[in-house]
Amino acid sequence: MEKKAVIISFVILILLAVAGSTAGIYYYFQYKTLVARTNDPNIAVRDLLAKVGKLIDLPTGEQPTVATVQNPDLIKSQPFFAKAKKDDRVILYPNARLAILYDEQANKIINFGTINVGSATPSATVAPTKAIPAP
Repeated sequence: MEKKAVIISFVILILLAVAGSTAGIYYYFQYKTLVARTNDPNIAVRDLLAKVGKLIDLPTGEQPTVATVQNPDLIKSQPFFAKAKKDDRVILYPNARLAILYDEQANKIINFGTINVGSATPSATVAPTKAIPAP
């Protein structure tokens, strides 16, 4: 009887060791992924562009500028940002003259349009994509 109890205890200890090792390995790789994303912001941008690229054809041969909407109340007056919410992403392709407003939580493009970059000023304005009817 005592030999049977020792064997059962040994099997339970082995199962606990395997379960603990498996959990440790899993969380180690989760940690490494998090550290890599924190140290290299390009990984997060690549992931974002992969999501947006499934919804719309993105320009190639150009690295976009990506920004996050922090305070939508400050930009709501601009037509392009009328439906912007906190944490929406703005993706700008200056050479392709394309701006995209993307809601990452809903995986939805909120707005897109062309940007007009003037050579005299470093700022950019977003032009609406809808045609305005003639008077």
